[in-house]
Amino acid sequence: MKKNLMAKNKLILLATSVLCAMALSACTQETQNKFGRAVQNWTGTQGVLDIYAGDKLVNRFIEIDKVSTAVSTKGSQPRPYRFGYGVMDLNKNFIVDSDERKVYFEFSDYSTSYIFYENPFRKDG
Repeated sequence: MKKNLMAKNKLILLATSVLCAMALSACTQETQNKFGRAVQNWTGTQGVLDIYAGDKLVNRFIEIDKVSTAVSTKGSQPRPYRFGYGVMDLNKNFIVDSDERKVYFEFSDYSTSYIFYENPFRKDG
């Protein structure tokens, strides 16, 4: 009796796994991309983008909620750059100072060295 129950549970687990895999593969590429973006958008409104020229930090943007991949205006082909909005941190202190404003930015996927991460000095509250 116990063996039959274990075999039945394994069969149910296998069937569920197969159905989940089939459902995910049936999604359009755009649906899969949206799901991926939802999973990857972990920084909330505290994202930091550091831009490097060689080994030198040349720009820092803070309070970024997301960085998006540009899409072709005709069709759905991704473009080779990313964009977003954030505060340009002029003195690179992770704090929005009185002379720093929110700006739009773009950077190339191919030629820009960058790191996007959660602000380690954020204030929760």
